[in-house]
Amino acid sequence: MKREQWNSQFGFLLAAIGSAIGLGNIWRFSYLAYSNGGGAFLIPYIVALLTAGISLLILEFAIGHERIGSAPLAFAKINGNWEWLGWWSVIFVMFGIELYYSVVISWCVNFFFFSFDLAWGSDPNAFFFNEFLKLNTNPLEVGEIRTPILLALILVWFANWIVVYRGVKKGIELANKIFMPLLFVLMAILVFWSLTLEGAVLGVKAYLTPDFSKLTDPKVWIDAYSQIFFTLSLGFGIMIAYASYLPAKANITKMAVLTAVINSGFSIFAGFAVFATLGFMAQSQNLPIDEVVTKSIGLAFVAYPKAVSLMPGGNFFGVIFFLSLIIAGLSSSISIIEAFTSAVIDKFGYKRKPLVSVICVAGFLGSIIFTTQAGLIWLDIVDHFLTHYGLISVGIAECILVGWFFRTERLRRHLNKISSIKLGPWWDFLIRFFVPIVLSIILLGDLYQEIKTPYEGYSWISLILIGRDWIMLTLIAAFMISLRSWRTGQKETVSRIEDQS
Repeated sequence: MKREQWNSQFGFLLAAIGSAIGLGNIWRFSYLAYSNGGGAFLIPYIVALLTAGISLLILEFAIGHERIGSAPLAFAKINGNWEWLGWWSVIFVMFGIELYYSVVISWCVNFFFFSFDLAWGSDPNAFFFNEFLKLNTNPLEVGEIRTPILLALILVWFANWIVVYRGVKKGIELANKIFMPLLFVLMAILVFWSLTLEGAVLGVKAYLTPDFSKLTDPKVWIDAYSQIFFTLSLGFGIMIAYASYLPAKANITKMAVLTAVINSGFSIFAGFAVFATLGFMAQSQNLPIDEVVTKSIGLAFVAYPKAVSLMPGGNFFGVIFFLSLIIAGLSSSISIIEAFTSAVIDKFGYKRKPLVSVICVAGFLGSIIFTTQAGLIWLDIVDHFLTHYGLISVGIAECILVGWFFRTERLRRHLNKISSIKLGPWWDFLIRFFVPIVLSIILLGDLYQEIKTPYEGYSWISLILIGRDWIMLTLIAAFMISLRSWRTGQKETVSRIEDQS
């Protein structure tokens, strides 16, 4: 079976950037920077980018390119006993992260339309939680399906389907050639508009003023490494699949560096729009900046709508903001579906179009639980377990598999033959020792906190039935699929370079 390829390395780069840049770049990074020392946070963030982010991204690009396959195929070619790891990553990301992520995008779709007439009224907080979500705080009582969210979810999954259905060249690459330039233009409009608002300087000062005393707090460094890991889609299986569609001659290390730097640069740039707007809110309401700063979901769906209601021409500002979130979300969403699609095609040889149709219908049906009144609570628990335990575990296992069972020297030689940026033995050290140690510290820290205090005060039964069991079921599914025989002969195909003992 002939493997699809990108039309150009530039198309691949835009797709990789599209996967990396998501909703968290716009709202999560800004809040982390503010709460972890402002401008001082850029120090651990850049250190994490240089030591873990770029090195792991190079690793995932290299695995996919050299082994010529999706995550399960690439890992199976390295060591047949590790095929399960590839399946686990693409399964829990597709039938976990993708399910709730598509619902968050559907919230953005709703708020895009709400922006035209400021439908959230004078109290966006009450509107979002009480009217829009009709939030039920008991996760075991899911309540009714919220129709506006469900209708928007249909649109989101249709967009996912139509892009991935059309394949690598005519679907994903073409979509990102439209999405990424448009997203950068929209974000530039938001940044420069927000900087003209009264009080913008107050917000930017809060965003960037360095508090170097924070650098002695281990939590700040852990947050920096966690953010870098999540924001670059590491452990998702996406970058491995995307790199497998590159031709034999491809400037892998240069594209990894560009992807990582552009993604992080976008986060920092978007932070100016976020905090200039919050500074405007603080001055308009005569409040200190820390009383209008809201983390995570509240920033996008409570604080920003409030700001939009206060500013002149706010309707248009809100439309641009939520359109930016939709585009950032979709570019990441389609990459998750492609990673799973690629894996199934590699192993079972199914035709892309009917397979993508089945996957998207199944994904839509699985997403419905997150459209219920308890959907936000389910989202919070599932996200916590999959990102804090699933993704981190995959990252550690990747480093062990390649660093100790495959030899990083081999991949490094392959990369140095085809890339303009050469790697030295320092990269081997980072992959074999440094990165897995850092990720293990993050994992153990999370486990310690989990045992010490149940996450967000949820009941243990909710955390076990929703969070832990979601992890376990996807892991069992991964082992079951890995035991099935390969129907395509792909596992026996050679890699880009001959085996060397």
